Amino acid sequence: MIVEISHFLTILATGLFLLVSYFSLFFKNTKYSSNLVSRTYSHGFLFLCASFLIYVWLAITDNFSVQYIASHSNSELPLFYKISSIWSAHEGSMFLWIVFLSVWGFIFNIRIKNEQILKSNTIGVISLILVGFLLFLLVTSNPFATILPVAPQNGADINPVLQDPALAIHPPTLYLGYVGFVIPFACAISFLINGDPEIKWEKLIRKWSVLAWVFLTVGITLGSWWAYYELGWGGYWFWDPVENVALMPWLAATAFIHSLSVSIKSSNLRIWTILLSISVFSLSLFGAFIVRSGIIDSVHAFANDPDRGLYLLGFISLIIITSISLFVARLSIIKSTGKIKRLSKESFISINNIFFGALIFSVMLGVTYPLFYEYIFDQKIRVGAPFYNALFIPMVVIACLFLFFSIDSKWSRRLNFNLLTSPIVMSVIMAITLTILVSYLFKTTNFAILLAMFSGFLIICRYLIELILSKKYINPFSLIAHAALGLLLISISFNSLLSTERALNIKINEFEEYRGFKIFFQDIKVVKNSNHDSIKALFVIEDQNGKVFNLSPEKRRYLTRGQITTETAIFITPFKDIYMTIGDQLDDGSWIVNLQINYLIRWIWISASLMAIAGLVLIMSRKNI
Repeated sequence: MIVEISHFLTILATGLFLLVSYFSLFFKNTKYSSNLVSRTYSHGFLFLCASFLIYVWLAITDNFSVQYIASHSNSELPLFYKISSIWSAHEGSMFLWIVFLSVWGFIFNIRIKNEQILKSNTIGVISLILVGFLLFLLVTSNPFATILPVAPQNGADINPVLQDPALAIHPPTLYLGYVGFVIPFACAISFLINGDPEIKWEKLIRKWSVLAWVFLTVGITLGSWWAYYELGWGGYWFWDPVENVALMPWLAATAFIHSLSVSIKSSNLRIWTILLSISVFSLSLFGAFIVRSGIIDSVHAFANDPDRGLYLLGFISLIIITSISLFVARLSIIKSTGKIKRLSKESFISINNIFFGALIFSVMLGVTYPLFYEYIFDQKIRVGAPFYNALFIPMVVIACLFLFFSIDSKWSRRLNFNLLTSPIVMSVIMAITLTILVSYLFKTTNFAILLAMFSGFLIICRYLIELILSKKYINPFSLIAHAALGLLLISISFNSLLSTERALNIKINEFEEYRGFKIFFQDIKVVKNSNHDSIKALFVIEDQNGKVFNLSPEKRRYLTRGQITTETAIFITPFKDIYMTIGDQLDDGSWIVNLQINYLIRWIWISASLMAIAGLVLIMSRKNI
């Protein structure tokens, strides 16, 4: 009976959100109607949350009469994994996605006063999107479906790869980022519906947009870190299609936040700002389609289901076409009247938007081209790292150069400096010197790596000089975010330049040497756990300085599914990771062991985290930075 209650509450919430969208979008905005919309949305939100909490309870209590819970949970799982199993597959993760979408709308609803002219329409747009996704959930992805007449006793268990604490953090954080951009999207659509060019809506959504960007940044960073230590690949980014569809809204959101800062100060770039607000949310929806339609092969993708894919494609297309049509219809009222001065901060941000657009297009091309190729030629192909690197590296470097010169630029004023006495020259000399030094010390002539490294040095040197020599106010958001970008480029460059990998065939009680490390295979043992058995190896490693440490990689076999996973062993130092996985045993008794030395890989995640911290600095700041 409790399953039916949860199901009914979701249906009831869908009906209330439908009423909200109807009254807010098709009735005149009055004090009474605004209050009605606000209260009705709150009730719909509470019903939806109650439904989700009941569903969590069903998972905790091992209610295997629910098909989804029976397929993705197990009675032997710890409580932590029983809860996180809810979003381990399509139906449950979609449910969480919708709940988070409603949460953003609810917080906006209670934080913004009813007198705000755009509030009612904004809530209406959010509600209409909620209705679309709720219908998708109830019709094509019903998480409330039951197994009758007899439920399984113990459940099929969660995917072993997902039996990790990161499952409780990475997907929810990423979802919060994805759906968080519904606020700027809905506000932009509300502004277009209203049709009054004097309405200043940009400042209203700035911190909302930055907060969503922070969640998206943290979510992508956590996903990269999780893949590194859990999947056994030993890398931080693999240009997997689902990684790419997360990267696209992040790029669009970054451009959007920059463009928004211009629109707040003047009407310049308002067209860019509205178009980017539509693009960010559209790309988030596109990501949902790619993952949940099953049309791509990915470690992240859910099972293939044509019904799901067709519904999502139609729904997302409707949102995009309607939004763009409204944008075109209102183009005359959102055109900026002012002229952007050359070499002003507005001009640099405009160029920035163009480059971000080019980056998005290149990623989109890499994701969609294999789909069209398969449809036309009935052959599967994959666009890999060489394609993306060839396009990304030059554009990122050029974008960094524009960023470098924009530091001295002013709002609505042409940049005017004496090149010979400017700190720009000092920064360039320092960056060139550091790059040449790296090339000499590490004996490399790899142009792409050195160019990316030079760009990183250039940004960091420029901000260091600015901090030391300048007495003017320095935007802390800009400082932390852009310096983190420089650090990211340097970390990636050193990681690509120095990291090494070797496959060892080694027997118990034997030594191997690699890159100054002495590796002793001491022992291997079988360990039995509640839901899996594991083969656990013990390696004693001595580095160049005589320091000794242990590494214990594992191979696990999960009892319920019979699935085998690889568990990495990592020794962490400030500047490098010693990364080890164990493979199969060969006929001669030796074991295949993969050993990697990954330089500065943790600084990649530190850099991304600093970007997120920069966003929090802006959100918490009372000063308009």
